[in-house]
Amino acid sequence: MPKRLLVVESPGKVKKLSQILGSEWIVRASCGHIRELSDQGEYSLGFTMDGRSIRCNYVPRDQRAKETIQQLKAVTKQVDEVVLATDPDREGETIAWHLQEVLGLKEPKRVIYTEITASAVRGAIANPRKLDLNLVGAGLCRDCLDKLVGYKGSPLVWALNNGAKSVGRVQSATLHLICQRETEILNFVPQDYWSVWVDYALGFRAFYKGTVNTRSDAPEQEVEAHDDAAGNSKQTPESKRVLSEAEATRLVAEARRYPHQVIQVEGKVVPRQPPPPFTTSTLQQAAGSKLRFAPDQTMLLAQKLYEAGLITYMRTDSVMLSPEFCASVKQWLEQHDPQNVPQQVAKHRSVKTAQEAHEAIRPTDIFRPSAELREELSALEFNLYVMIWKRAVASQCRAAQLRKTQVITQSGSLLWLARGQVVEFLGYARYWNNLSKDTILPSLQQGQALTLENAGHEQKQTQPPPRYSEPKLVQLMERKGIGRPSTYAPTVSTLKNRGYVQLTKEHLQPTTLGLEVDAFLVEALPDLLEAEFTAKMEDALDAIAQGKHSWQHYLTDWNQDYFAPALAKAKTVIVSSSSPKKASAVEERKYETSKTRCQQCNNFLAKIPSTKVKKKYFLKCISGCEDTVLFWSDLNKTWEPPRSKAAKGENPQMSKALITKYPCPVCKKPLEEYSYTKEGQSKTMLRCSDPQSRNDRKHKDAAYFTTAKGWWSPKFGNLK
Repeated sequence: MPKRLLVVESPGKVKKLSQILGSEWIVRASCGHIRELSDQGEYSLGFTMDGRSIRCNYVPRDQRAKETIQQLKAVTKQVDEVVLATDPDREGETIAWHLQEVLGLKEPKRVIYTEITASAVRGAIANPRKLDLNLVGAGLCRDCLDKLVGYKGSPLVWALNNGAKSVGRVQSATLHLICQRETEILNFVPQDYWSVWVDYALGFRAFYKGTVNTRSDAPEQEVEAHDDAAGNSKQTPESKRVLSEAEATRLVAEARRYPHQVIQVEGKVVPRQPPPPFTTSTLQQAAGSKLRFAPDQTMLLAQKLYEAGLITYMRTDSVMLSPEFCASVKQWLEQHDPQNVPQQVAKHRSVKTAQEAHEAIRPTDIFRPSAELREELSALEFNLYVMIWKRAVASQCRAAQLRKTQVITQSGSLLWLARGQVVEFLGYARYWNNLSKDTILPSLQQGQALTLENAGHEQKQTQPPPRYSEPKLVQLMERKGIGRPSTYAPTVSTLKNRGYVQLTKEHLQPTTLGLEVDAFLVEALPDLLEAEFTAKMEDALDAIAQGKHSWQHYLTDWNQDYFAPALAKAKTVIVSSSSPKKASAVEERKYETSKTRCQQCNNFLAKIPSTKVKKKYFLKCISGCEDTVLFWSDLNKTWEPPRSKAAKGENPQMSKALITKYPCPVCKKPLEEYSYTKEGQSKTMLRCSDPQSRNDRKHKDAAYFTTAKGWWSPKFGNLK
């Protein structure tokens, strides 16, 4: 009979882990987070700040979480030992703490592994540790911080009456980057310029470089860097920019007038070091540029590969690889590609905030046959796995060897430049080819005379900076310190779902709504939009995770010193934000009107499109009445105000609920008398007073309506 319980996050891991651990173990999943901050208290925050201490009120996330908790409690009573094996990051540590709390575990064993293989899992279980309360503190701080910003900041943008839904600590800073780029594009003034070139009879082209008087003795070298977000884009060679057609024509005439000769030949072999293995960010960038995957799609596929035991944990910012894996790659190369075994493997640096206890994303078994995997995986999963495999192998290979040649020719006082590149040894590029194509120059000698075949110029125009693709945005977020590996994909997804940005030709473009929200926040909460400000908050969370700061002290100080005063100031912007310009911008949006009237001004409410609600729209007054927002309730078949506001009696459409003496027919708790508006008419009903019952299927029909004979329910009949 099983004596030990292993609790993991994802149900997808249960089968694999059960096979590894055998019959002595029960493996169960928490299905991610099981608790969240409640919607109780001031601003529905679910936590209170008293001086420099914080008290959190956590509740089950939903009905499924309630059921999961009950099931885990039942299994816990049947076993002698509970081991928590949630994911190996801050979020996973926090989930483990929640499990400890709800299951009443005194000192649970915590194990972590970064790959679901027999050796890794058994090794982890043999070396358990205690919960890392510093990591937990950072997780709780992020919970409270995000809810504080979201719940207190979002009402600011609701007042814009344009369909804006939320403000977020990470999402608003990211939106600002996209809007800043859009502003740069809109303000960009293109300028004409000319590229001047000469073609030689030996079969190569050289570009105008300058004059003898401006010649630099130092050879110009192209700088190449590994850029996973770049895709296959290639820059066309150009001359030094010539700013008028007359000057370009003069240079062409001079090139034809004077003889040409080679005055300098510079050639050398340059090593190109292999790229590091994937982190979360670079995986999302490469999958976006090479496979055209959105960040959230990449993470979903990577999660499946991890749960199948095929790759290591996919949320990491470390480029470290285990010595065992490096040895297995070396063995594979010795068998299949011995020329690519390096004398010394290239060393890669992680970002300064990386957790070096983690590994980069890599395959768990380098020798696993691809034919076998092709049968097991979907086409998309297989393509992502192959990309991860190739990158991991490439990182352990020899450097590529590139012969780079630079030739400078002269005609009269003019200098012309030609560059060539030939790959002499592919090295790592056999597996991860990010090298530009060969450009072959003929063998040339200094002083050699050249025959001019043609000369000409091409008119060009400066281009505005491009919009960010999803891979480029993830890269920018990482570079600026906005968010962490676990938040890149959800942030991009949230911006799209909120209607703040849209994909236009595979690039992120802010919508009118996104631009309006950002413009308002620039006035209302400017610091919150600055990348440096947000990055400092992430650094503070990292410091908390390392035990350097108290999370409660940090959050209370941050709120007192910055956020509370900033909000007070922002509320003055709301009053002045209904300028004629803003009002006309809102009026320009044409919304379909509903049959429900606003209780304040009696105008029909507008249907505001939203992908976040089941009915695909909600109702809002666009005539200037603040806080008049209604959402459809499937349970009560009526339009209702947001629950958090309903609970506080803030919305004029809902009176304060009265507790009655009647018991709920499902749970026996008191029924409450609930007033609401339907199609412009005020109505009353009885429903369970327990707020959590709203999402409970058992309570779906536990409602009584007024009739001539008293309270009546379609399911339970007359109320006695």
